[in-house]
Amino acid sequence: MTTTTPARGRRRAPSRMERAAGRAAAFQKPRVILALLLLLALTSVMLLDGYLRSEIGNDARVRDGAAYDKVPSRILDGGPLLTFDHGTATTQSVPDRTIVLTFDDGPTATWTPQVLKVLEENDVDATFFMVGSMISRYPGVVKSLVKQGNEVGIHTFTHVDLSYQSAARLQRELKQTQLALAGAAGVTTTLFRAPYSSEIDAVDNYSWPVYQEIGDLGYTSVFVDTDSDDWKKPGVSKIVRWATPKKNKGAIVLMHDAGGDRSQTISALGTYIKKMKAKGYTFTTVSGAQAMLNGNRSGVGRQSGSAGAGAGASAGAGIGGTGAAQAAQHQAAGATLYEGRALVYAVAVAEWVVPALSWFLLVVGIAVMGRFGMMLVLARRHHRQRNRGRGKGGRGGGRFSWGPAVTRPVSVIVPAYNEKECIANTLRSLAKSTHPIEIVVVDDGSDDNTSEIAESLGMPNVRVVRQENAGKPAALNNGVRNARHDIVVMMDGDTVFEPDAVHQLVQPFADPEIGAVAGNAKVGNRTTLIGAWQHIEYVMGFNLDRRMYDLLRCMPTIPGAIGAFRRDAVLGVGGMSEDTLAEDTDITIALHRAGWRVVYQEHARAWTEAPGSLRQLWSQRYRWSYGTMQALWKHRKSLTDKGPSGRFGRVGMPLVVLFQIVTPVFAPLIDVFTGYSMVFVDFRAALLAWLAVLAVQLVCAAYAFRLDREKYRYLAMLPLQQLAYRQMMYLVLIHSCVTALTGGRLRWQKLKRTGEVGTPAGAGR
Repeated sequence: MTTTTPARGRRRAPSRMERAAGRAAAFQKPRVILALLLLLALTSVMLLDGYLRSEIGNDARVRDGAAYDKVPSRILDGGPLLTFDHGTATTQSVPDRTIVLTFDDGPTATWTPQVLKVLEENDVDATFFMVGSMISRYPGVVKSLVKQGNEVGIHTFTHVDLSYQSAARLQRELKQTQLALAGAAGVTTTLFRAPYSSEIDAVDNYSWPVYQEIGDLGYTSVFVDTDSDDWKKPGVSKIVRWATPKKNKGAIVLMHDAGGDRSQTISALGTYIKKMKAKGYTFTTVSGAQAMLNGNRSGVGRQSGSAGAGAGASAGAGIGGTGAAQAAQHQAAGATLYEGRALVYAVAVAEWVVPALSWFLLVVGIAVMGRFGMMLVLARRHHRQRNRGRGKGGRGGGRFSWGPAVTRPVSVIVPAYNEKECIANTLRSLAKSTHPIEIVVVDDGSDDNTSEIAESLGMPNVRVVRQENAGKPAALNNGVRNARHDIVVMMDGDTVFEPDAVHQLVQPFADPEIGAVAGNAKVGNRTTLIGAWQHIEYVMGFNLDRRMYDLLRCMPTIPGAIGAFRRDAVLGVGGMSEDTLAEDTDITIALHRAGWRVVYQEHARAWTEAPGSLRQLWSQRYRWSYGTMQALWKHRKSLTDKGPSGRFGRVGMPLVVLFQIVTPVFAPLIDVFTGYSMVFVDFRAALLAWLAVLAVQLVCAAYAFRLDREKYRYLAMLPLQQLAYRQMMYLVLIHSCVTALTGGRLRWQKLKRTGEVGTPAGAGR
């Protein structure tokens, strides 16, 4: 029998979704790119944070005991200030009774401000040789340091031994540190101190070429005369004694404001300054000492009062206000200043984002593990409850019962759009049904003879209803209106039912509180790699979840492949809505809010054809995830409702949002963190952690397979699924989130079918 739904005119006006489709289509590619860029940005932030913490590119090698025969003797016997003038090396020593306090390895938020406080209290300036990565992390400290009148120098960006590094790495270490200084304090510097350096007589054949190259770039390399060895934490008295020069000589003194507990350094510093002042010593900076050596003693320290003349005066003006004492510093300008600020801002983002994500992912990880545990417990309870008394060899009766057996006829609605490959198999499977049914095929404007194929089968209980193409929700609503029975079963045009699927599916309607039933959808084309991955997902991710949601009475979705509804319940909530792309989720939530109970019937099995290509899979899952978000947003008021609607809003909706949106969105970061840890931190520990999570998932999957009586051999695909398939699902969800945030709309997307899913005999056995 064939029925044609009349059109209102020669041309049907486009629906709201169809009108939006044209506008949305133009934005799909940019949204994919935006989703990928978002993930790339987060990965970049992690890499930047790792670089700052020396987890990436770290070279811990330190050269010791190398020969020095290629280093000129006058250099080895010279002073601690090494400069190059047109390739000629010159050294200078600090004037007698002059102390140049220098601090290495900072800044830090803890110790550097305490050092600055002691210096301020004693009217002393110092020179700080700072690590670029630390500058970019604590720009406020650097700005205060310079403003106070202290001088800054470069100590490389990552604190590596430059004698092991290439010329390109050396240039990069210097440039990045200069950018960090420019971004933090608006200055650059010509002072340099190599990590792991000490007195100038320690220069060897490997480090000498480095100092030559640095000197050619205009830098002054600063060594030490007296090392306090404060990093050894020898005690205050020893730090003071070891930092004191002999015979009233001048000295560049080395201390540290980073690298560990510096409380002894802080305690010793004030004592040391007072002691040396009592001996008649003057404190200045490296630039101040150089000015004194050049005959300019004005502006070399705070006690001098005003800014000095010469190069230092103009350079220091407006930066620290101490003239010659900051002569090595220059005001940053142009690209250097803006690039430096960008670096500091990027580091600030990384400093906030990475720890926040770490804590958030820890919470997510705990939640996911808790969900796995809850799923296992509730799934076991669901299985035992629904299978009490069932014999091992059949699906007959048992002690569990929904009530009196439901034997009255039901209507099966088959929406079809260009299903010529599948419609015959679908209808033949329904013809074998052990339950009395009428079949309503709704041809949604197919142009491939779908309706003709359905009619050619000559089945007496099949009616074909034709309509102009309006989408699946409209087709289902048309089917509901044409249904003759009070229970309607909805399925996809490519789905194949087992003979007793309808009978099993409608039994819960013996309970008058039940308004809808979700069936057990199986992947029929599981012999392919993509099909096997989806098979695992269907059994574990969908059916295990449905058991849990069933017991919690907050089932979020009745699968489009196999579901049953009370006809009056569907009509009572307005039918299948076109407001969202996930009409199955939309109708399910609507039924919950109307007070109906929705349950899962594991014994009602149907076989569906999963997408056969990654492109089709992306299209399908994109629609599913985006449609789910639309449905949740549409029913957001259930969060504050009372009664059954409020129950779903406060139980089901948070679970769906947390585990189907939030957790999967951030799941790629877990993989990125894991990969990052394997490459840059601790490969063995990261691998063991990943394997532990995989083992938990494998246990859950194995239990789900056991409940569904599936073959375990497909679980061999689980590790590969985690590495490839899951990543794609993450990107799909991120893409959907971007679409939702940008306000896009999508149209109904028809997947290409092959019709290879036939009768399920032996399909999963």
